Amino acid sequence: MNKTQKYEIVNTLTEQFKSANAVVMCDYRGLTVGNLESLRKIAREKDTKVQVVKNTLATIALNNAGMSGIDIVDTNIFVWGEDAIAAAKTVVEFAKANDKFTLRTAYIDGQAADEAKVRTFATLPGREELLGMLASVWMGPVRNFTIGLDALKNKREEEAAA
Repeated sequence: MNKTQKYEIVNTLTEQFKSANAVVMCDYRGLTVGNLESLRKIAREKDTKVQVVKNTLATIALNNAGMSGIDIVDTNIFVWGEDAIAAAKTVVEFAKANDKFTLRTAYIDGQAADEAKVRTFATLPGREELLGMLASVWMGPVRNFTIGLDALKNKREEEAAA
């Protein structure tokens, strides 16, 4: 890899990391190519990105994106996305199925996070679930009003029939 290619990789990763709300670093040592492809498939479904990057290039890109303070060592695979919960769920879901895949550290909303915080984020409901909950709450008063109107109509029909 020449300097130009490295420069392009760093610039691309810097822009992607800047727009990401979560960047999770994991150890993938011992996984097969098939395992990594299944991780990429899970990530695509959750609209997150996965890439193995050289540690020096990743460190430069993270520093350029304002995410500094973590030493990157050994073999790392990076999972990132605009939805922090989706990125956390991707990593935790894959880690449950593959014991060789371990979470190391992360940046969530621009702050360093440990494995416990990533696992906590993975338990939160996702964006679609939250929107469904919100719609249900908004529809509650309308639903109750229509049930009340129906009960009133039935009562009036019973009174008229009697």
